[in-house]
Amino acid sequence: MSSSSTPKVRVVTPGMRRWLRLDALLVFVTGVQCFVLAEYTALFFAWTIQPPLTAAFLGAAYWAALPLVWLSARAGPWARARVAVYGVLVFTTVTTVATLMHLDRFHLGAGQPPQALLAGWAWMVVYLAVPPSLLILLLRQWRAPGGDPARVAPLPGWARAVLGAQAVTMLPLGAWLFAAPGASGWWPWPLTPLTSRAVGAWLLGIGLTTAHAAWEGDWARLRPAMASYVLLGALQLVNTARFAGTVEWSEPGAALYVLFLMSVLGMGLYGWRAATQAGGGGREAAGARG
Repeated sequence: MSSSSTPKVRVVTPGMRRWLRLDALLVFVTGVQCFVLAEYTALFFAWTIQPPLTAAFLGAAYWAALPLVWLSARAGPWARARVAVYGVLVFTTVTTVATLMHLDRFHLGAGQPPQALLAGWAWMVVYLAVPPSLLILLLRQWRAPGGDPARVAPLPGWARAVLGAQAVTMLPLGAWLFAAPGASGWWPWPLTPLTSRAVGAWLLGIGLTTAHAAWEGDWARLRPAMASYVLLGALQLVNTARFAGTVEWSEPGAALYVLFLMSVLGMGLYGWRAATQAGGGGREAAGARG
């Protein structure tokens, strides 16, 4: 078959690639604010978070998103990058709604430390701008010519089942935490209405990404997602040990939470190895430029 008759593969558009790179920078900075400086959100973050374990949870989630968006920015085919986009769109949209519902909690007025005031207004700019801009870029990405490459390393049935079960766990929990923050008493540590919705937004975004990974069904397309899964499970387990005194260990939810994190870490490690062996890394297709 001649090269002219070979179906064209849809690649990541330059605009989407630039956005993914910018998002990598943003999640890194926010991870520093929340994970490293978990006890100092009153000084260095957009709003004051108590207890610090909640800040560290959010920071770990941001840092776990770093390999997801960075590796996707380096992918050639859109099919090997899109696993990063839909979950991020849902997360940022839900977080924007939560922000507008709790504006009084944010560091936006006089009397705040300068760095906290800067963090508060930067948060507002980012979360008001990201959902519509990402949606526009996504619409342009859909209109790019070409199609998906063939799946080369199908997921075994058990792996799809595990990812599906994890997604089915996170999505309703995230929706519940967002819609009914007053009913979050079963969470392994105390949450406020705002932090309940912030945690819920992450569970919705991660849950959708996990469901998307199961749907893609090809290890070669899932290297960014599996790298993110490894970091998510590892960092959240570190948080649990770091702030063990905050966790309500007498409640059944604490043990279930740790077991779930271990399943995320295990699935991520297996998936990363499988995706690497399947050739899911690097700029492996034409068009991976810019």
